[in-house]
Amino acid sequence: MAPLKLLQVQAVLTGWVMEGLPESRELARAMLSSGIIPKHVVVLYAPDVVLIERNLGKRVDVVTGEVYHTTFDWPADEDTRLLLEAPGDISETETSRRLMEYHHNYPGILQSFGKHMKLINADQPCADVFSQVLTHVQVLPPTLAPFSPRILLCGPPGSGKSLQAALLAQKYGIINVCCGRMLKEAVAVETKLGELIKPYFDSGWPVADNIVVKLLSERLNRLDCHLRGWVLHGFPRDEDQAKLMKRADIHPNRVFFLNLTAETILERLTYRMLDPVTGERYHTLFKPAASKEASDRLLMHPRDTEEAVKLNVEAYSRLSSSLESFFKDGIFINGDQDPQTVFEYIESYIISPLPNPQKSF
Repeated sequence: MAPLKLLQVQAVLTGWVMEGLPESRELARAMLSSGIIPKHVVVLYAPDVVLIERNLGKRVDVVTGEVYHTTFDWPADEDTRLLLEAPGDISETETSRRLMEYHHNYPGILQSFGKHMKLINADQPCADVFSQVLTHVQVLPPTLAPFSPRILLCGPPGSGKSLQAALLAQKYGIINVCCGRMLKEAVAVETKLGELIKPYFDSGWPVADNIVVKLLSERLNRLDCHLRGWVLHGFPRDEDQAKLMKRADIHPNRVFFLNLTAETILERLTYRMLDPVTGERYHTLFKPAASKEASDRLLMHPRDTEEAVKLNVEAYSRLSSSLESFFKDGIFINGDQDPQTVFEYIESYIISPLPNPQKSF
């Protein structure tokens, strides 16, 4: 599955499996930074001599495109055998070269995913390999958190809440709850609450707070959130919404405010662009398109115009002081730093003993 498709609603709802990527440490880090964070990473290994034998024995049906093997999967039908050809890009030299490249890149990939990786010997019957993979993916990833953290990330648009939530979920195995994505998923699967939300989407009006809190309460009360903890972002945005959360018995035990100046927010958001062909996101200052052709077709989302960003920043500024007062134990972090530095600050507070689980703000 292509990385872009992993962020679409269907993939988020049903789950996904990807093979062949990432091929290097750089691609692995880019995936994680984009919010593409696998819950399970399986590495199939075998001696090089076995891998070379498997690769060189491949044959392709020129009509159907189906792949066979001279040793392990040779067709019984003679007509089919007559249609088989060796792939043009497979040779012992090329296979050896690709194996050397893989061995060179593997340590960097291992470093990116760490303990989330499961090594399984592929030099055994397919049924045995599949059984071991299935057993692994059916087990919930372990959490490194000392307790079940309930984390709330607040901050203006462009402060990096989504990225920090993704990093926390990836490292600690907690549930990443994005309020905006949650609303879209409810509409996509046509739940009862989704039917109530859809008219708001169609009209462009904000979804009523009581509906959002109802949906949020249902999600945070699921077993995975109770067992592993959660990180919430995108809600609440003002004191009234925070009070509704409290009445719904939603009590975060870590609240972070990521602060940014208006100038930095404008710089981060008004230069964001999207390639409509590849789906790749760019930033004309920090991550420009590699070619003029790609640069010429880049588009800006209407919400990233300077006027729209200023309106959102002003709205957040009007409401943030009351929200900060409501969460008296909130932790303030300078968001105008390298994302990894911000993450390390957040992490330093998370690994400390958490407050009493019954405590509410």
